[in-house]
Amino acid sequence: MTFNTLRGAFIVALLLCVASLAPAQILKQDSAFLRANYTKLERMIPMRDGVKLFTAIYVPKDESGSYPFLITRTPYSCAPYGENNFPRRVVSNTTLLYEKYIFVKQDVRGRYMSEGVFEEVTPHIADKKSKKDVDESSDTFDTIEWLLKNIKNNNGRAGIFGISYPGFYATASLPGAHTALKAVSPQAPVTDEFQGDDAYHNGAFFLMDNMSFMNYFDHPRSSPWKQYPEITSIEMDNTYPFFKELGPIKRVNDKYLKHKSKIWDEYLAHSTYDSYWQSRNIRPHLKDIKPAVLVVGGWFDAEDLFGALRTYEAIEKQSSSNNNRLIMGPWTHGAWAGRDWSSYGSYTFGANTTEFFKVMESSFFNFYLKDKGKFNVPEATVFETGSNQWRSYDAWPPVKAVKKKLYLQEGKSLSFTEPTKRSSFDEYISDPANPVPYTAAVLGDRDPLYMAADQRFVANRPDVKVFQSGVLEADVVVSGPIGVNLFFSTTGTDADFIVKLIDVTPTGDTTTIQQLVRGDVFRGKFRNSFEKPEAFVAGQVTPVKFQLNDIAHAFKKGHRIMVQVQHTWFPLVDINPQKFMNIPDAEPSDFQKATHRLYHDAGHASFIELGIME
Repeated sequence: MTFNTLRGAFIVALLLCVASLAPAQILKQDSAFLRANYTKLERMIPMRDGVKLFTAIYVPKDESGSYPFLITRTPYSCAPYGENNFPRRVVSNTTLLYEKYIFVKQDVRGRYMSEGVFEEVTPHIADKKSKKDVDESSDTFDTIEWLLKNIKNNNGRAGIFGISYPGFYATASLPGAHTALKAVSPQAPVTDEFQGDDAYHNGAFFLMDNMSFMNYFDHPRSSPWKQYPEITSIEMDNTYPFFKELGPIKRVNDKYLKHKSKIWDEYLAHSTYDSYWQSRNIRPHLKDIKPAVLVVGGWFDAEDLFGALRTYEAIEKQSSSNNNRLIMGPWTHGAWAGRDWSSYGSYTFGANTTEFFKVMESSFFNFYLKDKGKFNVPEATVFETGSNQWRSYDAWPPVKAVKKKLYLQEGKSLSFTEPTKRSSFDEYISDPANPVPYTAAVLGDRDPLYMAADQRFVANRPDVKVFQSGVLEADVVVSGPIGVNLFFSTTGTDADFIVKLIDVTPTGDTTTIQQLVRGDVFRGKFRNSFEKPEAFVAGQVTPVKFQLNDIAHAFKKGHRIMVQVQHTWFPLVDINPQKFMNIPDAEPSDFQKATHRLYHDAGHASFIELGIME
């Protein structure tokens, strides 16, 4: 199996045609409708600095009315190229296709057939002083301006949407938006790649995904072209032994990428939250936003769950008068664009959840771009796993969610009662040479089910600490973010923390499933600052606080709540040598065993803070 298609090929298939997710006859029907009812135009649209962006425009043949623009800007190609070459699908929501819009697909600056130089998550320039100061906001503005002047039968309005990286371009259109831009839907948007999205999570590098993605995505380009080749061929059947044999992260370049990926080199050159990452964080610029916004995300999104939640949050805090809405469903990355999503892993949802979303998405664009129908939806519409129902809230997180502390206790127990022991801790060894796997599956790429996987496969390891509640006497509904507060000491000078919240589910016999509800990683040296890492003092009890992404989950009566704490999650996350240093520079000799202590006594009460609905 070639390990180069994980993220890239999935996104391309999803965003260009979603072919694998829809019946062939439906695709054929949509394709025939597109060709019969739309004229395809290809244009090189000039930006203010003279760079031209390749743009495919699908205009309704019916000239009796006027139509709004519905735009997607992408680094993944707006192929197929050629005015006589039509895609099987121009938009995943076929309701919008049959409604008739002027669909616009654009290769962003420096990608595929567009001119210019590509920048990873282009920094926003708030104070533009000349035509040379360009970013995704200005490129979107200039594109809309050109479309309004050059494409006939438009109604003077535009919307923009996209999933994942195109979701970032949707977000980036909001600051300084063109007055014609009326509706924007960032869906699973890349937002902050150091704190929570694709590159790093809380300062810990997502090794496996990024090696795969950059090999596919980031081959150097000297001029516009229609197809990017792989940097190299990487063959594997099992990611765990492959990355163990590879060793320290610096060997990725030595053996495979050979410094041909500019973005990979940038990722490793900026292993703290420095100006590189800060400039690429779009959130501070989401002020005074004028277009209506519909943010979309999935509870099982392994890439940009953080981005959806934090984009919505940033707009709420900085543009309080904006018409901003949030939809969170039981989806993986972009799964709402498919034909059916009725289950995931051992979760079953009782209905096709994509149909619900597509009605809301269609209503959003029809209302703001066509004055058609209504869009009277709640502030937040979220799917509650466990109970399998959609919930509506006036705010997210819900105002009625009461913060309660779930304490780690001696004897592997978990309780809402504070510990009373004067001295209580678990002592154990974490060995980088024997990292905890993130999945039990043997695969040559990322396990698509890992975010809801049964965690029994690691529960008996000595380096995984397990804490479990008693049997629940009533449903416990948790909504919102999860606060992690640990007291910890180590013989090393750095450590990662993987914390997992688990629903222990009876199966009807004598066994139970330890179903992952939420898990994530935090690199310990960033416990006080992502900008200025700090070493642990060997043997000193130290508080470690961070936040896991939000959930909406009902732990049902008869179930138990479990928390697992571990220090490796391999090869999803690179291995921390447990030595305070710049990890991209680590040699094999830098990786060392460390003895850890996790405290749970009266003076050092470790707990997980949950928002519980009452």
